Amino acid sequence: MARPLRIEYEDAVYHVTSRGNERKKIFFIKHDYDKFLNYIKEAKKKYGILIHAYVLMGNHYHLIMETPNANMSRAMQYINGSYTAYINAKNKRSGHLFQGRYKAINVDVDNYLLELSRYIHLNPVRAKMAEKPEDYQYSSYRAYVSNKESDVLAKGLIMGLISGKKKESHKRYRAFVESAIGKETESPLKEVYGGIILGRTGFIKQTLARLKNEYLQEEEIANRRALRTSYRVEEIIDMVSNYFQLKNDDITRNNKPEHRKIS
Repeated sequence: MARPLRIEYEDAVYHVTSRGNERKKIFFIKHDYDKFLNYIKEAKKKYGILIHAYVLMGNHYHLIMETPNANMSRAMQYINGSYTAYINAKNKRSGHLFQGRYKAINVDVDNYLLELSRYIHLNPVRAKMAEKPEDYQYSSYRAYVSNKESDVLAKGLIMGLISGKKKESHKRYRAFVESAIGKETESPLKEVYGGIILGRTGFIKQTLARLKNEYLQEEEIANRRALRTSYRVEEIIDMVSNYFQLKNDDITRNNKPEHRKIS
């Protein structure tokens, strides 16, 4: 199986999801949901992660996670690994609980985080598990539409995007989320670039600039072909000219062998 590409840096925000093996259940009773959230709390202490939203469904979960310490992989290995060990011991089973590796997408906070949080919180409604998102117990939505504090969530980032006034943010967020109930709205995840980035052009370029070139040469990296072939011609010329410290016109006029080696 191809190893998924992870772009990790300080203060990165991710949409993280994982499904049960063969799409089977990963949560069986109420205590399982509570246990998973406890592992998230432990990961917060160990790795300093922030959770901005979550929903735990029967056979999968969604998290919006921020990593001030650029350690998303370590945090997720702890969460998924600990929960798998718990389920295996409790149910006297062995083997994989999750279907492959978790999926992590870098998120453009300014342009996509609010819409992504709504999409996540409406998951139980779309699955017909609840009429309203607040009816679903294993979601962060209730914390967002009430004044209750949560020892799992960091609500400030999303609330700041919905309103600059804290007193109004709960009502405005409820109105924003519930305005989409019953409407056919496309998932923001359909706009993911290269399988790993959700954002506008500027954010995509900034995120790709963090990638070391050797990662895109590794055959076992998933989505590397999509990333390598998604540059426009102008962008390739820019990269080549920067590499050789030449002007763009020099690249387009000349056809030197050393220029052709850059891919």
